[in-house]
Amino acid sequence: MYNEFEIRQIPLSLKNNYAKVTLFLKENGLRIDHLDYYAGVFANDGDELLGGGGLAGNVIKCLAVSEKLRDEGFSTKLVSHLVEKAMACGYLSVRLFTKPENQKIFESLGFRLLAKAEKALLLEIGSGGMSDYCHYLSTLKRQGKKGVIVMNANPLTRGHEYLLETATKKVDWLYLIPVKEDASLFSYKERKDIIKKSCEKYDNVIVCDGSDYAVSKLTFPTYFLKQITDATDTHIALDLDLFSTQIARALDVSIRFVGSEPNDGLTRKYNEVMKEILPMHGIEVKEIERLSTAELPISASLVRKNLLNGVFSFSSSLAAKDAIPYIIAHLATNALQQELDLTPKPGLVDRSDAGAHYDMDAKLMQTSIDVLHSYFVEVALATFQSSQPDYSTLSSIGLKAEEAMFVATNGVNTHKGAFFALGLAVAAASHLYYNKGEIEESALQGCIKSLALLFPETKATNGRKACDEYGIKGALANAQEGYATLFADWLPFYHQLQDDEYKQYKLLLRIMSSLDDSNVCHRRGKERLDQMKQEAKETLDDFSVEALQQLNQLYIAENVSPGGGADMLSLTLFINAILN
Repeated sequence: MYNEFEIRQIPLSLKNNYAKVTLFLKENGLRIDHLDYYAGVFANDGDELLGGGGLAGNVIKCLAVSEKLRDEGFSTKLVSHLVEKAMACGYLSVRLFTKPENQKIFESLGFRLLAKAEKALLLEIGSGGMSDYCHYLSTLKRQGKKGVIVMNANPLTRGHEYLLETATKKVDWLYLIPVKEDASLFSYKERKDIIKKSCEKYDNVIVCDGSDYAVSKLTFPTYFLKQITDATDTHIALDLDLFSTQIARALDVSIRFVGSEPNDGLTRKYNEVMKEILPMHGIEVKEIERLSTAELPISASLVRKNLLNGVFSFSSSLAAKDAIPYIIAHLATNALQQELDLTPKPGLVDRSDAGAHYDMDAKLMQTSIDVLHSYFVEVALATFQSSQPDYSTLSSIGLKAEEAMFVATNGVNTHKGAFFALGLAVAAASHLYYNKGEIEESALQGCIKSLALLFPETKATNGRKACDEYGIKGALANAQEGYATLFADWLPFYHQLQDDEYKQYKLLLRIMSSLDDSNVCHRRGKERLDQMKQEAKETLDDFSVEALQQLNQLYIAENVSPGGGADMLSLTLFINAILN
């Protein structure tokens, strides 16, 4: 019978294929999900889709077989194909969700039951996986009364710290499991590092490695969508059953601590279901009232909201102190992101074109930004607890960042100047906040200036040659003056724009109209630089997006790229966020 049919890949990137699979799944009571791979079953001489299943990483999804083949055992054939495909991609274990009535079928294929809910089961096959994670957890077991907190901490807040401190007083040992899923503003590594640093003051807290088995896209996908669907109850039940029967048992914990949830309906529902399920497994749920400010409950979502709006002062007042360097680094990365996303820009890479550049585009710039983020974090951490930031540390990080950028971009200089300027500002901001608990404008400018004075003048760069030839100030000279024009003109100008929807465009034009941009000088000379300044001023005085687009076309044709202006735009946006 099998010889009459074949299993072959269906590329879902093609619209017709996507529509065909969507319809087939709908006819079989399923919805299409995000998939990396999808295989269909076809008769050898036809194109009718008779069955199919997909993979999202190492998770089998969207598995269905038409009535024509259900008596022929094709489900097992299809599952075996998907398991082989996943393992060929390097996965040691493969998981699948199925209905409870299919448990024996898949157990006969070698799958092990991980968790069960009324409407679904989660099973796994292969080596490692849940069994390895539980073995790791069992090595962390201690004697005495034990509790656990599963925490996303995106980022860690004063509220999380209050929950932690309260919990430590109620048990002999407290296990803290960070959510591993990288679907948050702050990466898993960042969140775990912050948590570990914050927990150093406790002698009864053990920070565990996270896994795919606790509040992950595997067990609780709707958590990361922040919406309640008809599948939410099943996701919650599976996640909590997995916790109760596997994780809690491996750690031998008897209490799970959670914070109260006044705002997020999904998290509140999760807590409610937790109180129903965990006691059935002998685990007490202890809900601790969330810490509040005078105005409202402290939450990581409130911190993120203010970060994305560029309001450091309010974010920092709610965040744990150990999260501050990471927050500062994220603001620097966000400033680079805002510069790239601003479209259109005259002669510069944006989301619509590459400007006056032949060797870079938005995709390459994005790669560069993603790579440089960890070095902003490194700068912030290096200066956060230092009595005085030193040249050797900053220059060493800068050289590593430059090398990583060139590796990622195949040798293209995408952000060397921007990283230098923002790196100085990140170092100054982080140092000032740790030592003073606030960042005041004159102190920030002074600290940037003193740090810049540690750096020697570079030689033989295009910017340096342009400065020497045309008698203009370069990037280092501007930094050693504490970016005087930025603080005296660009920043106040930006503040005046308030809610102007075009304020970032106008800020860029203001910068272009006053900055001696060595990048423009290098490409086209001083006379063209002066002309560009006048063009920027005129475009700003009679602003329109159409005029900006015309300027972009002119600069593309004439090979004019105000790269220094782009760097200063990012720097101004960052400093505005820090001081806002």
